Amino acid sequence: MDTKCWTIAGMIFTLILGTLLHFTYTWSSGNPLVAIFSAVNESTWEHLKLLFTPMFLFAVLEYFAYGSELPNFIPVKFLSILLGMFTIVATFYTYTGIVGQNYLWADIGTFILGVIVSYLFSYIMLQTDYFTSSIAFLAGLIGLLLLLICFFVFTFNPPQLPLFQDPISLTYGI
Repeated sequence: MDTKCWTIAGMIFTLILGTLLHFTYTWSSGNPLVAIFSAVNESTWEHLKLLFTPMFLFAVLEYFAYGSELPNFIPVKFLSILLGMFTIVATFYTYTGIVGQNYLWADIGTFILGVIVSYLFSYIMLQTDYFTSSIAFLAGLIGLLLLLICFFVFTFNPPQLPLFQDPISLTYGI
């Protein structure tokens, strides 16, 4: 399978699993292990897990399928995830800042846009020689590990910042 097929499969996988991860914490009756990878409330931060978790899991699969042969695979996947997360946050806060409230259809659209931007960036960059140095590899690996740690820590002990606040209950984390 070529990178184009992997990209399309990754988008579909991320959209489906990301959507399911919106509900898995509730379905698990509040299981703390599930909380690490699923949205535990309606905060923007928790919704970033809907992109991160499936993209990370799919990147692991891709790595063993073909990514280990590409020297820029790890840094490109890290940057792709960051770009998708940034796209979601920037789009959400821009549109809610303009219209004064959020709409479910627009929130779903920001998620879809984040997934598309992430995978398109990844597809394009994997065709290049950018980020092929050992420093880029190490930075990408450390970045992915830091994101994993942040999602774990901030699920149970989030900073008291608007990004982490559930707009419905006005609480943070679990």
